Amino acid sequence: MSENTGQPLAARMRPNDLTGFLGQEHLLGTNKPLREALDSGQLHSMIFWGPPGVGKTTLAKLIAQLCDAHFITLSAVLAGVKDIRAAIEEARLQQQYKRQTVLFVDEVHRFNKAQQDAFLPFVEDGTVIFVGATTENPSFELNNALLSRARVYRLKSLSDEAIGRILNRCKEELGFECADEQLQLLAQQADGDGRRALNFLELALDMAYSAGHPNELTAAIVAEILSGQPRRFDKQGDDFYDQISALHKAVRGSSPDAALYWFARMLDGGCDPLYLGRRLVRMASEDIGNADPRALQVALNAWDVQERLGSPEGELALAQAVVYLACAPKSNAVYTAFKAVMADIRQQSSNEVPLHLRNAPTKLMKEQGFGEEYRYAHDFPECYAAGENYFPENLKNTRYYQPVPRGLEKKISEKLAHLRQLDAASDWKRYP
Repeated sequence: MSENTGQPLAARMRPNDLTGFLGQEHLLGTNKPLREALDSGQLHSMIFWGPPGVGKTTLAKLIAQLCDAHFITLSAVLAGVKDIRAAIEEARLQQQYKRQTVLFVDEVHRFNKAQQDAFLPFVEDGTVIFVGATTENPSFELNNALLSRARVYRLKSLSDEAIGRILNRCKEELGFECADEQLQLLAQQADGDGRRALNFLELALDMAYSAGHPNELTAAIVAEILSGQPRRFDKQGDDFYDQISALHKAVRGSSPDAALYWFARMLDGGCDPLYLGRRLVRMASEDIGNADPRALQVALNAWDVQERLGSPEGELALAQAVVYLACAPKSNAVYTAFKAVMADIRQQSSNEVPLHLRNAPTKLMKEQGFGEEYRYAHDFPECYAAGENYFPENLKNTRYYQPVPRGLEKKISEKLAHLRQLDAASDWKRYP
Protein backbone atom coordinates (compact mmCIF):
# COMPACT_ATOMS: atom_id res chain seq x y z
CA MET A 1 0.00 0.00 0.00
CA SER A 2 2.96 2.35 0.19
CA GLU A 3 2.45 3.46 -3.37
CA ASN A 4 -0.86 5.02 -2.35
CA THR A 5 -0.12 8.39 -0.75
CA GLY A 6 -3.73 9.62 -0.75
CA GLN A 7 -6.48 9.04 1.78
CA PRO A 8 -6.12 6.49 4.57
CA LEU A 9 -7.67 3.11 3.87
CA ALA A 10 -10.47 3.80 6.37
CA ALA A 11 -11.54 6.87 4.37
CA ARG A 12 -11.25 5.11 1.00
CA MET A 13 -13.40 2.21 2.15
CA ARG A 14 -16.38 4.27 3.23
CA PRO A 15 -19.56 2.81 1.69
CA ASN A 16 -21.40 4.79 -0.97
CA ASP A 17 -24.91 3.93 0.19
CA LEU A 18 -26.78 2.50 3.19
CA THR A 19 -26.74 -1.02 1.75
CA GLY A 20 -22.96 -1.05 2.24
CA PHE A 21 -23.16 0.34 5.77
CA LEU A 22 -22.48 -2.52 8.19
CA GLY A 23 -23.64 -2.62 11.79
CA GLN A 24 -26.23 -0.56 13.70
CA GLU A 25 -29.08 -2.85 12.66
CA HIS A 26 -30.96 -1.69 15.76
CA LEU A 27 -31.26 1.72 14.07
CA LEU A 28 -31.19 0.95 10.36
CA GLY A 29 -32.91 -2.45 10.13
CA THR A 30 -36.43 -2.90 8.83
CA ASN A 31 -39.02 -0.99 10.89
CA LYS A 32 -36.29 0.55 13.05
CA PRO A 33 -36.68 4.23 14.06
CA LEU A 34 -33.93 5.93 12.09
CA ARG A 35 -34.52 3.83 8.98
CA GLU A 36 -38.24 4.62 9.01
CA ALA A 37 -37.49 8.34 9.35
CA LEU A 38 -35.08 8.23 6.40
CA ASP A 39 -37.41 6.15 4.23
CA SER A 40 -40.25 8.59 4.87
CA GLY A 41 -38.06 11.60 4.12
CA GLN A 42 -38.48 12.97 7.67
CA LEU A 43 -34.98 14.33 8.11
CA HIS A 44 -34.47 15.78 11.59
CA SER A 45 -31.63 16.98 13.78
CA MET A 46 -29.90 14.18 15.63
CA ILE A 47 -27.01 13.23 17.89
CA PHE A 48 -24.99 10.09 17.15
CA TRP A 49 -23.59 8.78 20.42
CA GLY A 50 -21.20 5.87 20.34
CA PRO A 51 -17.61 4.65 20.64
CA PRO A 52 -14.96 5.45 18.03
CA GLY A 53 -14.98 3.71 14.67
CA VAL A 54 -18.62 2.63 14.51
CA GLY A 55 -19.65 4.77 11.56
CA LYS A 56 -20.95 8.06 12.97
CA THR A 57 -19.32 10.24 10.29
CA THR A 58 -20.07 7.79 7.51
CA LEU A 59 -23.72 7.55 8.50
CA ALA A 60 -24.08 11.35 8.57
CA LYS A 61 -22.66 11.58 5.03
CA LEU A 62 -24.92 8.79 3.76
CA ILE A 63 -27.98 10.46 5.28
CA ALA A 64 -27.16 13.73 3.52
CA GLN A 65 -26.60 11.83 0.26
CA LEU A 66 -29.83 9.86 0.63
CA CYS A 67 -31.81 13.07 1.12
CA ASP A 68 -29.89 15.01 -1.54
CA ALA A 69 -28.87 17.54 1.09
CA HIS A 70 -25.84 19.77 1.08
CA PHE A 71 -23.25 18.44 3.54
CA ILE A 72 -21.07 20.64 5.74
CA THR A 73 -18.71 19.21 8.33
CA LEU A 74 -17.09 20.90 11.32
CA SER A 75 -14.73 19.52 13.91
CA ALA A 76 -15.37 20.85 17.39
CA VAL A 77 -11.69 20.29 18.12
CA LEU A 78 -10.65 22.93 15.58
CA ALA A 79 -13.70 25.10 14.85
CA GLY A 80 -14.91 28.22 16.65
CA VAL A 81 -17.88 30.58 16.48
CA LYS A 82 -16.42 32.14 13.31
CA ASP A 83 -16.51 28.76 11.58
CA ILE A 84 -20.08 28.19 12.77
CA ARG A 85 -21.14 31.53 11.26
CA ALA A 86 -19.47 30.63 7.96
CA ALA A 87 -21.29 27.30 7.89
CA ILE A 88 -24.63 29.01 8.53
CA GLU A 89 -24.02 31.45 5.70
CA GLU A 90 -23.22 28.52 3.40
CA ALA A 91 -26.46 26.84 4.48
CA ARG A 92 -28.46 30.02 3.81
CA LEU A 93 -27.03 30.13 0.31
CA GLN A 94 -28.30 26.58 -0.24
CA GLN A 95 -31.74 27.66 0.96
CA GLN A 96 -31.92 30.01 -2.02
CA TYR A 97 -31.79 26.89 -4.21
CA LYS A 98 -34.38 25.20 -1.96
CA ARG A 99 -31.87 22.63 -0.78
CA GLN A 100 -31.51 21.40 2.79
CA THR A 101 -28.15 21.42 4.55
CA VAL A 102 -26.88 18.75 6.92
CA LEU A 103 -24.39 20.36 9.29
CA PHE A 104 -22.27 17.60 10.80
CA VAL A 105 -20.28 18.47 13.93
CA ASP A 106 -17.75 15.85 14.97
CA GLU A 107 -16.73 15.62 18.63
CA VAL A 108 -19.58 18.01 19.43
CA HIS A 109 -19.05 17.54 23.18
CA ARG A 110 -15.84 19.58 22.86
CA PHE A 111 -17.82 22.74 22.12
CA ASN A 112 -18.47 24.88 25.19
CA LYS A 113 -21.94 26.08 26.19
CA ALA A 114 -21.74 29.32 24.19
CA GLN A 115 -20.63 27.48 21.07
CA GLN A 116 -23.41 24.91 21.42
CA ASP A 117 -25.94 27.70 21.96
CA ALA A 118 -24.82 29.32 18.69
CA PHE A 119 -26.53 26.51 16.75
CA LEU A 120 -29.92 26.80 18.44
CA PRO A 121 -31.68 29.50 16.36
CA PHE A 122 -30.58 27.91 13.09
CA VAL A 123 -31.68 24.44 14.15
CA GLU A 124 -34.95 25.97 15.34
CA ASP A 125 -35.75 27.77 12.06
CA GLY A 126 -34.60 24.90 9.83
CA THR A 127 -31.57 26.62 8.34
CA VAL A 128 -29.61 23.44 9.04
CA ILE A 129 -30.31 19.84 9.95
CA PHE A 130 -27.90 19.45 12.84
CA VAL A 131 -26.08 16.12 13.21
CA GLY A 132 -23.63 15.89 16.07
CA ALA A 133 -21.27 13.01 16.80
CA THR A 134 -19.93 12.28 20.26
CA THR A 135 -18.21 9.49 22.14
CA GLU A 136 -19.36 10.98 25.46
CA ASN A 137 -22.71 10.71 27.20
CA PRO A 138 -24.85 13.56 25.78
CA SER A 139 -26.73 13.86 29.07
CA PHE A 140 -23.55 15.15 30.70
CA GLU A 141 -21.76 16.85 27.82
CA LEU A 142 -24.45 18.63 25.76
CA ASN A 143 -26.77 21.49 26.65
CA ASN A 144 -30.35 20.58 27.41
CA ALA A 145 -31.49 23.19 24.88
CA LEU A 146 -29.58 21.44 22.11
CA LEU A 147 -30.69 17.99 23.25
CA SER A 148 -34.33 19.09 23.17
CA ARG A 149 -33.99 19.96 19.48
CA ALA A 150 -32.26 16.75 18.41
CA ARG A 151 -33.01 13.05 18.70
CA VAL A 152 -30.25 10.97 20.27
CA TYR A 153 -29.29 7.70 18.57
CA ARG A 154 -26.96 5.32 20.38
CA LEU A 155 -24.54 3.54 18.06
CA LYS A 156 -23.05 0.28 19.28
CA SER A 157 -19.60 -1.25 18.89
CA LEU A 158 -19.32 -3.29 15.71
CA SER A 159 -19.49 -7.05 16.06
CA ASP A 160 -16.54 -9.21 15.01
CA GLU A 161 -18.75 -10.51 12.20
CA ALA A 162 -19.44 -7.00 10.86
CA ILE A 163 -15.76 -6.02 11.01
CA GLY A 164 -14.87 -9.31 9.33
CA ARG A 165 -17.19 -8.43 6.45
CA ILE A 166 -15.52 -5.02 6.14
CA LEU A 167 -12.08 -6.64 5.97
CA ASN A 168 -13.26 -9.22 3.44
CA ARG A 169 -14.61 -6.39 1.30
CA CYS A 170 -11.14 -4.83 1.39
CA LYS A 171 -9.60 -8.17 0.44
CA GLU A 172 -11.86 -8.40 -2.61
CA GLU A 173 -11.31 -4.80 -3.74
CA LEU A 174 -7.57 -4.60 -3.09
CA GLY A 175 -6.74 -8.12 -4.21
CA PHE A 176 -4.37 -9.26 -1.49
CA GLU A 177 -4.04 -12.76 -0.04
CA CYS A 178 -4.75 -13.43 3.62
CA ALA A 179 -5.97 -16.50 5.47
CA ASP A 180 -9.46 -16.22 6.93
CA GLU A 181 -8.16 -16.85 10.44
CA GLN A 182 -5.80 -13.89 10.15
CA LEU A 183 -8.62 -11.57 9.08
CA GLN A 184 -10.68 -12.93 11.95
CA LEU A 185 -7.84 -12.13 14.34
CA LEU A 186 -7.66 -8.57 13.01
CA ALA A 187 -11.41 -8.22 13.51
CA GLN A 188 -11.27 -9.49 17.08
CA GLN A 189 -8.36 -7.26 18.07
CA ALA A 190 -10.11 -4.20 16.63
CA ASP A 191 -12.38 -4.37 19.68
CA GLY A 192 -15.54 -3.20 17.92
CA ASP A 193 -13.79 -0.32 16.11
CA GLY A 194 -14.05 -0.53 12.31
CA ARG A 195 -11.54 2.27 11.74
CA ARG A 196 -9.07 0.53 14.00
CA ALA A 197 -9.43 -2.69 12.01
CA LEU A 198 -8.77 -0.87 8.74
CA ASN A 199 -5.75 0.88 10.25
CA PHE A 200 -4.40 -2.50 11.34
CA LEU A 201 -4.92 -3.79 7.83
CA GLU A 202 -3.26 -0.79 6.24
CA LEU A 203 -0.20 -1.15 8.48
CA ALA A 204 -0.03 -4.84 7.66
CA LEU A 205 -0.21 -4.14 3.93
CA ASP A 206 2.52 -1.51 4.25
CA MET A 207 4.69 -4.01 6.09
CA ALA A 208 4.05 -6.66 3.43
CA TYR A 209 4.94 -4.14 0.71
CA SER A 210 8.22 -3.28 2.48
CA ALA A 211 9.02 -6.99 2.81
CA GLY A 212 8.72 -7.46 -0.95
CA HIS A 213 5.44 -9.42 -1.10
CA PRO A 214 2.76 -6.69 -1.28
CA ASN A 215 -0.17 -8.99 -2.00
CA GLU A 216 0.27 -11.42 0.88
CA LEU A 217 -0.43 -10.92 4.58
CA THR A 218 1.29 -13.66 6.53
CA ALA A 219 0.52 -14.77 10.07
CA ALA A 220 3.85 -13.29 11.21
CA ILE A 221 2.95 -9.83 9.85
CA VAL A 222 -0.48 -9.88 11.48
CA ALA A 223 1.01 -11.02 14.80
CA GLU A 224 3.57 -8.21 14.74
CA ILE A 225 0.92 -5.58 13.97
CA LEU A 226 -1.30 -6.74 16.81
CA SER A 227 1.37 -7.20 19.48
CA GLY A 228 0.71 -5.12 22.57
CA GLN A 229 -2.53 -3.56 21.34
CA PRO A 230 -4.75 -2.55 24.31
CA ARG A 231 -8.49 -3.01 24.41
CA ARG A 232 -10.79 0.01 24.33
CA PHE A 233 -10.64 2.06 27.53
CA ASP A 234 -10.98 5.74 28.38
CA LYS A 235 -10.11 7.00 31.85
CA GLN A 236 -12.42 9.98 31.46
CA GLY A 237 -15.22 8.44 29.43
CA ASP A 238 -18.14 6.07 29.49
CA ASP A 239 -16.04 2.92 29.02
CA PHE A 240 -14.26 3.63 32.29
CA TYR A 241 -17.41 4.18 34.30
CA ASP A 242 -19.29 1.34 32.62
CA GLN A 243 -16.52 -1.11 33.46
CA ILE A 244 -16.08 -0.06 37.08
CA SER A 245 -19.86 -0.30 37.42
CA ALA A 246 -19.76 -3.83 36.02
CA LEU A 247 -16.94 -4.79 38.43
CA HIS A 248 -18.82 -3.41 41.43
CA LYS A 249 -22.06 -5.15 40.45
CA ALA A 250 -20.27 -8.46 39.86
CA VAL A 251 -18.74 -8.29 43.35
CA ARG A 252 -22.11 -7.35 44.84
CA GLY A 253 -23.74 -10.19 42.93
CA SER A 254 -21.24 -12.75 44.31
CA SER A 255 -19.80 -13.63 40.90
CA PRO A 256 -16.03 -14.01 41.37
CA ASP A 257 -15.44 -15.02 37.76
CA ALA A 258 -17.22 -12.00 36.27
CA ALA A 259 -15.61 -9.72 38.87
CA LEU A 260 -12.15 -10.99 37.89
CA TYR A 261 -13.00 -10.48 34.22
CA TRP A 262 -13.92 -6.80 34.64
CA PHE A 263 -10.97 -6.25 36.98
CA ALA A 264 -8.61 -7.66 34.33
CA ARG A 265 -10.33 -5.67 31.57
CA MET A 266 -9.67 -2.44 33.44
CA LEU A 267 -6.04 -3.33 34.11
CA ASP A 268 -5.58 -4.32 30.49
CA GLY A 269 -7.02 -0.97 29.39
CA GLY A 270 -4.54 0.98 31.49
CA CYS A 271 -6.56 1.74 34.63
CA ASP A 272 -4.49 2.79 37.65
CA PRO A 273 -4.38 -0.25 39.99
CA LEU A 274 -4.45 2.09 43.00
CA TYR A 275 -7.82 3.41 41.84
CA LEU A 276 -9.11 -0.17 41.74
CA GLY A 277 -7.74 -0.74 45.24
CA ARG A 278 -9.64 2.29 46.51
CA ARG A 279 -12.84 1.07 44.89
CA LEU A 280 -12.45 -2.39 46.45
CA VAL A 281 -12.32 -0.75 49.88
CA ARG A 282 -15.59 0.99 49.05
CA MET A 283 -17.17 -2.32 47.99
CA ALA A 284 -16.03 -3.97 51.23
CA SER A 285 -17.84 -1.34 53.30
CA GLU A 286 -20.88 -0.78 51.09
CA ASP A 287 -21.81 -4.33 50.11
CA ILE A 288 -20.23 -6.61 52.74
CA GLY A 289 -19.93 -4.53 55.86
CA ASN A 290 -20.29 -6.39 59.12
CA ALA A 291 -21.41 -9.60 57.43
CA ASP A 292 -17.66 -10.19 57.09
CA PRO A 293 -15.51 -7.39 58.56
CA ARG A 294 -12.40 -9.20 57.31
CA ALA A 295 -13.30 -8.10 53.79
CA LEU A 296 -12.37 -4.51 54.60
CA GLN A 297 -8.98 -5.60 55.93
CA VAL A 298 -8.37 -7.80 52.88
CA ALA A 299 -9.14 -4.86 50.59
CA LEU A 300 -6.89 -2.51 52.57
CA ASN A 301 -4.07 -5.06 52.57
CA ALA A 302 -4.34 -5.52 48.81
CA TRP A 303 -4.26 -1.75 48.29
CA ASP A 304 -1.20 -1.56 50.54
CA VAL A 305 0.59 -4.32 48.60
CA GLN A 306 -0.03 -2.46 45.34
CA GLU A 307 1.42 0.73 46.81
CA ARG A 308 4.45 -1.06 48.27
CA LEU A 309 5.34 -3.51 45.50
CA GLY A 310 3.64 -2.26 42.35
CA SER A 311 2.99 -4.63 39.46
CA PRO A 312 2.66 -7.56 39.04
CA GLU A 313 2.66 -8.54 42.72
CA GLY A 314 0.22 -5.82 43.66
CA GLU A 315 -2.20 -6.72 40.89
CA LEU A 316 -2.28 -10.32 42.09
CA ALA A 317 -3.09 -9.11 45.62
CA LEU A 318 -5.90 -6.96 44.21
CA ALA A 319 -7.21 -9.95 42.27
CA GLN A 320 -7.20 -11.96 45.50
CA ALA A 321 -9.24 -9.23 47.15
CA VAL A 322 -11.68 -9.14 44.23
CA VAL A 323 -12.36 -12.86 44.60
CA TYR A 324 -12.65 -12.66 48.40
CA LEU A 325 -15.12 -9.79 48.24
CA ALA A 326 -17.21 -11.51 45.59
CA CYS A 327 -17.42 -14.70 47.65
CA ALA A 328 -18.04 -13.02 51.01
CA PRO A 329 -21.53 -12.83 52.58
CA LYS A 330 -23.23 -9.60 51.61
CA SER A 331 -24.82 -6.89 53.71
CA ASN A 332 -25.57 -3.26 52.95
CA ALA A 333 -27.06 -2.74 56.42
CA VAL A 334 -24.36 -0.29 57.57
CA TYR A 335 -24.47 1.57 54.24
CA THR A 336 -28.27 1.85 54.40
CA ALA A 337 -28.21 2.92 58.04
CA PHE A 338 -25.53 5.55 57.39
CA LYS A 339 -27.53 7.07 54.52
CA ALA A 340 -30.69 7.13 56.64
CA VAL A 341 -28.89 8.85 59.53
CA MET A 342 -27.38 11.46 57.23
CA ALA A 343 -30.77 12.14 55.64
CA ASP A 344 -32.37 12.68 59.08
CA ILE A 345 -29.58 14.96 60.24
CA ARG A 346 -29.92 17.16 57.16
CA GLN A 347 -33.69 17.38 57.48
CA GLN A 348 -34.03 17.87 61.25
CA SER A 349 -33.01 20.67 63.56
CA SER A 350 -29.80 20.29 65.55
CA ASN A 351 -30.78 18.15 68.53
CA GLU A 352 -28.74 18.95 71.60
CA VAL A 353 -26.77 16.29 73.44
CA PRO A 354 -28.81 15.13 76.48
CA LEU A 355 -27.36 16.32 79.79
CA HIS A 356 -26.62 12.82 81.07
CA LEU A 357 -24.32 12.18 78.07
CA ARG A 358 -22.26 15.34 78.51
CA ASN A 359 -18.92 15.46 80.30
CA ALA A 360 -18.65 17.63 83.41
CA PRO A 361 -14.98 18.59 83.90
CA THR A 362 -15.82 21.78 85.86
CA LYS A 363 -17.85 22.56 89.00
CA LEU A 364 -20.19 24.86 87.07
CA MET A 365 -20.97 22.14 84.54
CA LYS A 366 -21.75 19.69 87.33
CA GLU A 367 -24.05 22.28 88.92
CA GLN A 368 -25.80 22.60 85.55
CA GLY A 369 -26.54 18.86 85.57
CA PHE A 370 -23.96 17.78 83.02
CA GLY A 371 -23.33 14.04 83.35
CA GLU A 372 -26.01 13.66 86.01
CA GLU A 373 -27.54 10.17 86.20
CA TYR A 374 -25.11 8.82 83.65
CA ARG A 375 -25.01 5.02 84.03
CA TYR A 376 -21.54 3.55 83.49
CA ALA A 377 -22.08 0.41 81.39
CA HIS A 378 -19.20 -1.52 83.02
CA ASP A 379 -21.03 -1.38 86.36
CA PHE A 380 -23.87 -3.55 85.03
CA PRO A 381 -24.25 -7.24 84.10
CA GLU A 382 -23.12 -8.02 80.52
CA CYS A 383 -21.65 -4.49 80.45
CA TYR A 384 -25.09 -3.21 79.48
CA ALA A 385 -27.15 -0.56 81.28
CA ALA A 386 -30.57 -1.92 80.37
CA GLY A 387 -33.24 0.70 79.69
CA GLU A 388 -30.73 3.45 78.97
CA ASN A 389 -31.13 5.79 75.99
CA TYR A 390 -28.29 7.44 74.10
CA PHE A 391 -30.39 9.44 71.62
CA PRO A 392 -31.89 12.90 72.04
CA GLU A 393 -35.28 12.43 73.69
CA ASN A 394 -37.31 13.04 70.52
CA LEU A 395 -35.45 10.20 68.76
CA LYS A 396 -35.70 7.57 71.48
CA ASN A 397 -36.03 3.97 70.23
CA THR A 398 -35.09 4.95 66.67
CA ARG A 399 -33.53 2.09 64.74
CA TYR A 400 -31.29 2.67 61.73
CA TYR A 401 -29.09 -0.42 61.68
CA GLN A 402 -30.92 -3.56 60.57
CA PRO A 403 -28.43 -6.47 60.42
CA VAL A 404 -29.04 -9.10 57.77
CA PRO A 405 -29.29 -12.82 58.57
CA ARG A 406 -25.96 -13.61 56.89
CA GLY A 407 -22.37 -14.01 58.03
CA LEU A 408 -21.32 -12.29 61.24
CA GLU A 409 -24.34 -9.98 61.10
CA LYS A 410 -26.56 -12.94 61.93
CA LYS A 411 -24.83 -13.11 65.35
CA ILE A 412 -24.92 -9.31 65.67
CA SER A 413 -28.67 -9.41 65.07
CA GLU A 414 -29.10 -12.07 67.76
CA LYS A 415 -27.11 -9.99 70.26
CA LEU A 416 -29.12 -6.82 69.56
CA ALA A 417 -32.36 -8.77 69.96
CA HIS A 418 -31.12 -10.03 73.34
CA LEU A 419 -30.23 -6.53 74.51
CA ARG A 420 -33.67 -5.28 73.55
CA GLN A 421 -35.17 -8.03 75.66
CA LEU A 422 -33.10 -6.73 78.59
CA ASP A 423 -34.42 -3.23 77.90
CA ALA A 424 -38.00 -4.47 77.92
CA ALA A 425 -37.51 -6.30 81.24
CA SER A 426 -35.71 -3.41 82.97
CA ASP A 427 -37.41 -1.17 85.54
CA TRP A 428 -35.20 1.69 84.42
CA LYS A 429 -36.50 3.87 81.57
CA ARG A 430 -34.55 7.00 80.68
CA TYR A 431 -37.53 8.47 78.80
CA PRO A 432 -40.68 6.74 80.12
